[in-house]
Amino acid sequence: MKVNDLQYTPEVFQLCSKLLIRNPEYYTIWNDRRRILQHQISSAKASQMTIIQVLEAEPKSVSNESILNMISSDLNFVFSLLRKFPKCYWIWNHRRWLLQQASVHLLVSETRDLWKSELVLVSKMLALDNRNFHGWGYRRRVVAALESEELNIDGLSKSMAKEEFDYTTRMIGASMSNFSAWHNRSKLIPRMLDETGAIDADRRKVLNEELDWIQEALYTDSRDQSLWFYHENLMCTFDPAYAPYSIAPNLSAEDQLAYINSEIDKLIEMVVDEDDCKWMYQSLIRLALLHRSSTGRWPRQADGLEGWMTQLRRLDKLRAGRWADLERSLQTSPNAP
Repeated sequence: MKVNDLQYTPEVFQLCSKLLIRNPEYYTIWNDRRRILQHQISSAKASQMTIIQVLEAEPKSVSNESILNMISSDLNFVFSLLRKFPKCYWIWNHRRWLLQQASVHLLVSETRDLWKSELVLVSKMLALDNRNFHGWGYRRRVVAALESEELNIDGLSKSMAKEEFDYTTRMIGASMSNFSAWHNRSKLIPRMLDETGAIDADRRKVLNEELDWIQEALYTDSRDQSLWFYHENLMCTFDPAYAPYSIAPNLSAEDQLAYINSEIDKLIEMVVDEDDCKWMYQSLIRLALLHRSSTGRWPRQADGLEGWMTQLRRLDKLRAGRWADLERSLQTSPNAP
């Protein structure tokens, strides 16, 4: 009620802090806190304009230390909450809002330093919990800000795609079961290749390296869903509908089929050693369907299709209706194996 009555006092601000320490999910209090901060920033800005008029200086050439201290202080407060509640949306949202205020009210050099500190912070947060998708999403925002022209000082803003790609490599090396790291990697590779002007041979080399790496990972833990999602992403390279947006968009139809057959052979080899993983059979069926949609005929390994369907129904009973429907569509196909 005090905020509604425009009582933007330090006492009310402290009350907001106490409430948020007790319950950071209380989003109304976060909104109240921002209203108070906006009032304080506006007051500091008015004082700054007075100084600018006296000095006859350009607004963007004069630092406002009080606003910088205000934002830095609140970032420290938010960090104390973040350590205790690392998956609270409102904490991450408020932190981003503070940095947006910095972009509006502070010198570019000051704002860039704050964003650089955020990259260090989020790296520490992900070191504590490398699968915190809030942290990964926030990291992408931080990187985008540091790459932006808005924070460009003497050419310091540059692509960080290669650095972030190397970061995903380290994080996956520490723990392969990391949906967010694999997702980041899938977005960074095409961008990195485009930025370096990679030719088709370079793209194919990267594709082969990724296929080898994911194959090694699948042999290590074939039940890890995140690995199969990344594998499925790589398989899009051999699908004419998605190939233009993939790592290697210029593979010939013959090359795509060769890769599909190679992947089917690898998966069949895996099934021999471990036949109780539904992801293997699901991927085998998808690849067989991809071969058929590309050529109009089933792959040479399709004599095992019926067995794959049987195993998939056995291992994934919760989706029995889905697999039964898929099996019926395969049986009514004019080119059924």
